[in-house]
Amino acid sequence: MILLDGKKTAQEIRTELKTAIDKLKTEGKKTPGLAAILVGTDSASEIYVNSKAKDCNEIGMKTVTEKRDASISESELLELIESYNKNKDFHGILVQLPLPKHIDEDKVIEAISPQKDVDGFHPMSVGKLVIGKETFRSCTPAGIQELLIRYNIETKGKHVVVLGRSNIVGKPIANIMLQKKEHANSIVTICHSATKDISSYTKQADILIAAIGRAKFVKADMVKEGVVVVDVGINRVDDATAKKGYRVVGDVDFDEVSKKASYITPVPGGVGLMTRAMLLKNTYTAYLKYGK
Repeated sequence: MILLDGKKTAQEIRTELKTAIDKLKTEGKKTPGLAAILVGTDSASEIYVNSKAKDCNEIGMKTVTEKRDASISESELLELIESYNKNKDFHGILVQLPLPKHIDEDKVIEAISPQKDVDGFHPMSVGKLVIGKETFRSCTPAGIQELLIRYNIETKGKHVVVLGRSNIVGKPIANIMLQKKEHANSIVTICHSATKDISSYTKQADILIAAIGRAKFVKADMVKEGVVVVDVGINRVDDATAKKGYRVVGDVDFDEVSKKASYITPVPGGVGLMTRAMLLKNTYTAYLKYGK
């Protein structure tokens, strides 16, 4: 079994981007910029946005975090987004979700310029992905594919089984993997809450991508020998022996399934760090395409 090391791979990506940005600075050129907007005081969102700012600082990418109170009106938030749509110093815009209930998330996502949609959530980005056009891809699915690429895992003609159909992971990774392109071209099955006898599908998987938010759901008897496992799940389980009183585990029972897998991601240390790295990569791409 080989560990799909998201920490190591994400660091490689950040190093590559830092080299490219250092070169821009040496040449006296404008550098990429990412604007993050955080509404409210959700602790998980604050940690995530702060980590993204830290990543930007590490590679020399310009960044700003706009923090707003949860009482901000929808119109005020849309005005803030529009100000960054027009700001030529920032090439990517990230609005951290979830938003307060009085704000329409769809309206906010659609307000971001497709040229700065580095989260890959805009309907134009999603539509281009479905029909196979070059576009920004949401960061977690893009990170999954990047891991497969960097570990030289064959995907052509392989059966990819995706557990979960969210707009953030399940649907986009399914669309990425079925494209008639290099590092994709797979046979794709999506399983979800209405799937009967889910193990009959997971046992067929050459590559299993678990993104359903159920701790240790996938057991060893649900997969075949040699399967490639990508675990997107982030679940807290009580653990009195842990310093914080809980442990973070994935959707896959790592101890069981790793004994049968050829490759597997750890949790933590796997896909989550790749998500952050791909946000940086998308922002650099936005700079190259639209911002120089």
